[in-house]
Amino acid sequence: MSTTTITKNNRAADVTVTDLNGNKHTTSLFNVYRREDYLCRSHSAYSRRDYYKISLIIGTGILYYAEKGIEINKPALLFSNPNVPYAWEASSEEQSGYFCLFKEDFIRHEELAHIPMFKIGGEPLFFISETQQKFISSLFEKMLDEIETDYTFKHDLLRNYVYLIIHEAMKMHPADAYFRPSNASARIASLFMELLERQFPIDSPAHNFKFKTANDYALHLSVHVNHLNRAVKEVTGKTTTTHISERIITEAKALLRHTDWNISEIAYSLGFDYPAYFNNFFKKQTNTNPKAYRQSLVD
Repeated sequence: MSTTTITKNNRAADVTVTDLNGNKHTTSLFNVYRREDYLCRSHSAYSRRDYYKISLIIGTGILYYAEKGIEINKPALLFSNPNVPYAWEASSEEQSGYFCLFKEDFIRHEELAHIPMFKIGGEPLFFISETQQKFISSLFEKMLDEIETDYTFKHDLLRNYVYLIIHEAMKMHPADAYFRPSNASARIASLFMELLERQFPIDSPAHNFKFKTANDYALHLSVHVNHLNRAVKEVTGKTTTTHISERIITEAKALLRHTDWNISEIAYSLGFDYPAYFNNFFKKQTNTNPKAYRQSLVD
């Protein structure tokens, strides 16, 4: 895979990809690359990316995706979405093929929602034949040519090439040779904790706290909620719900201590529909209510 850094704009993040020579290339909406020009010959960090990605992988290695792992020993087409972490561990020196990166704005949201390869829980990997490899390679080559032009409607044309790849994949059966790494429980627990921590700190009363329940995390990690709960309890000794509750309480105390937000603002920012729910939750966890806790800090 490639090395990426993320810089934020007002609406969407820019993606900076570093090639083998250390040169940085930035895309704000769509871009396409040859894999052999980038860092695909070793190991990439197991993490979530902030963009959609379609890769034509030519070379052998192991792909880790959510809690799954799959050995890639022939050309494959991979669809990655921003919600599910993945990593690539190369096992051959020769790595070639292509990949393109794009933001959600590049394809309309209502269309993305109906593309099965990008859905949470969908199968993202397809092994392809020599004929399919040649056809998909030709589409990526057309993208590489088009991205350099000044054609007014080039993004429309690039989008059409992406759709052709998507439809080619939809005609195939997804790869079914997944195995579970020996440390699958540790990996799932780590991903859960990372996703939990990523929601903090809360820096605005208008903050949208997205993942409130174990089921929310399971959906975004592409695992069954029972499997997530077992893995987290096995590795940490605590339930998923306990981790979520403890982290919310830690953040609630920090907001009560370090901000002048009223109790209602803190409650809403932490995902509670009503301040009374927050009060009851806080008292159950700490044996005091938010107002009394804040007052105790100044007494």
